[in-house]
Amino acid sequence: MGREEQIEEREVLDSIFPEEITDLSDTSYRISITLDTPENDFEETEQPILILQVTYPAEYPDVAPGLELSAPPNAPKHPRLDIQEDRDRLLESLQPTIEENMGMAMVFTLVSALKEGAELLMAERVNAIHAQKEMEAAQAEEEENRKFQGSAVTPESFKEWHAKFKQEMAEEEQRKREEKEAEDRKNKKPSVVARDEKKLTGKQLWERGLAGKGDYDEDDEDSMPSVEKMKMAA
Repeated sequence: MGREEQIEEREVLDSIFPEEITDLSDTSYRISITLDTPENDFEETEQPILILQVTYPAEYPDVAPGLELSAPPNAPKHPRLDIQEDRDRLLESLQPTIEENMGMAMVFTLVSALKEGAELLMAERVNAIHAQKEMEAAQAEEEENRKFQGSAVTPESFKEWHAKFKQEMAEEEQRKREEKEAEDRKNKKPSVVARDEKKLTGKQLWERGLAGKGDYDEDDEDSMPSVEKMKMAA
């Protein structure tokens, strides 16, 4: 009974995977499984390929089939899936499917589960990279925002700022007054006395004791002191 089910399943698989299945013996064959890469992967990569080798024990499907997993010969290492490192994890993920289908032809179900599990593993890794980049971008943005954030305003800090502001304004007003006074002193007109002295006649300058330097009006004859008056005074 077991061998008949094996032959029947093999014929069905040949119709499902006409280009992907290769016989190794009457009870063993390989199926090539091409995986779809994650749509949100920012790095363009080739679609990875898994090679699932299936071997029928005599009691199959009442016992699990023999399974081996490998990559195609000379296939480059894929950035999202490493068969050498991920083989055990992927094969272990098939155990629930094997147990659920014990006693029935299960190879097609195992191929589907393997494909789904491998694609999910790649998607998780791509999502982890996106999450890491988003976290780094958020940290960089937070650091940038800190440069523009001031200290929180409290009643105490406001009073301190207001007092300092008033003091600075008072000092500025005082500075402006002092500058204005200094400018006024610099530009001040000659005194009234000096202006009046320029208007005095020679006689007035003589009487006030300011003569002697020719500071009198040459055109005013009365401004010239009389020699006779000088002698009489003596």
